[in-house]
Amino acid sequence: MSAKQRRSSSMALSPEADPPSYVSRPPDFTEHRYQLEDSKGRPWLWLTVKSRSREARQLPLFFDRDTITGSVEVDLDKAEGSKGVLISVTAGVTAVGQDEIKFLDVTSELWDARSAPSKLTGKQSWPYSIVLPTDCTVPERGKNKQRQQVYPLPPTFSERASPAYIDYKLVVTVRKSAFRVNQTLATSFVYLPIIKADPPSHLRQLAYREGSALIGPEGDPDGWKVLPSVTVAGTIFGARQVELQCTVALSKPLTYALGSPIPIVLTLRGHDEQALDLLATPSAVRLHLIRLRLVGSHAVQDNPAAGRSNNVFRDSVGTAFFWPSDEGAPQPGVRVLQGELEVKKGLKLGFVFPRFSLRYTLVLMPFQAPGFVPSTGHSGASAASGGGGGGGVVAEALLSERIAIASVNAPGVVPRSYAPPGYVFPEEGDYNNTVGYLENGNQRFYHHGF
Repeated sequence: MSAKQRRSSSMALSPEADPPSYVSRPPDFTEHRYQLEDSKGRPWLWLTVKSRSREARQLPLFFDRDTITGSVEVDLDKAEGSKGVLISVTAGVTAVGQDEIKFLDVTSELWDARSAPSKLTGKQSWPYSIVLPTDCTVPERGKNKQRQQVYPLPPTFSERASPAYIDYKLVVTVRKSAFRVNQTLATSFVYLPIIKADPPSHLRQLAYREGSALIGPEGDPDGWKVLPSVTVAGTIFGARQVELQCTVALSKPLTYALGSPIPIVLTLRGHDEQALDLLATPSAVRLHLIRLRLVGSHAVQDNPAAGRSNNVFRDSVGTAFFWPSDEGAPQPGVRVLQGELEVKKGLKLGFVFPRFSLRYTLVLMPFQAPGFVPSTGHSGASAASGGGGGGGVVAEALLSERIAIASVNAPGVVPRSYAPPGYVFPEEGDYNNTVGYLENGNQRFYHHGF
């Protein structure tokens, strides 16, 4: 610690490691200990907290409904003029270039000199216990008046070069006498709600348990959401115009746990067998999982396109891969592909919160194959509007569908991959560059990657 830090009346501890992702509860909670030193380098204030983190060097980690416990110790002989000790849990949203907007402040008084029966000296210690709430009340301005709206607590969000952050802190405040500056010791902590995915259909659960093949939309209608059909139009080999009908079915429910595959069935129909063979190849399909970060007053709106383009940040966080389906006999004029998209374990959970929200959408882009040039315009359920709740994800999209990311699977459900043995997964494409999509007015955040 530098001399400048020692002289400071307030210090916030920086993490020594990246915030941990979801982890199992350790047998014993990990103890983290922080201290504040005076101008001569002598410690006089200590904060201890127990958390779910695997190592003490990581930030403390808590799930929803957890109770934060620990102790605060103060050397009152070195803390001259102290009149009280407080422990607080605070949280706020910060957009780049703007002040933090606090949405949580739970404070407990550990000691008040005015109500103490006698004067305290030397080292004193106080235990604390703070229950994390599951939601918070945020004031929102309506057309005529301000109202209070309840939102679930959003998860911690911190990424390098992000346009906004959500930070949770545990803060000890030593209250001083009049005309003297209060002193604080604080550490950020990671807050992660546990969200369970809803169970899939009984037939899909049976397939997972027995290792049998998945049954498609026709045989298991409860297990799939069939999106509206869209038209795939273009020119093949510079010779003739073609039109095919494309239907995408996604496994239901549309909530997928981290580390799990999303089963997909894609069907192409048409009278041009050559066009069907050309476009019904796995490499021709471009279906991406897009993450949308919305910053500003439109963050809670259902339609992200209503916000300014420089406040809507999109990036691809997954790409689906496909293989020819072996379900049922081949039919003339029909091609069926099975596919999967892996929900990566490192993804952040989505949330909707005032001033900053994060959402996920599956987006089907125009097909890409040698000898095929897609038409500049196309018809379908979602070209411009982002149909199915996608919210206008990208103007060129054939269709889009909003999905949710859960932290864990439904109890007893263990999804498995159905990719053929020896299948070579395609390399992850750079969605933002290949579609020439970077439309945000403020693109400086994309140079760093995530």
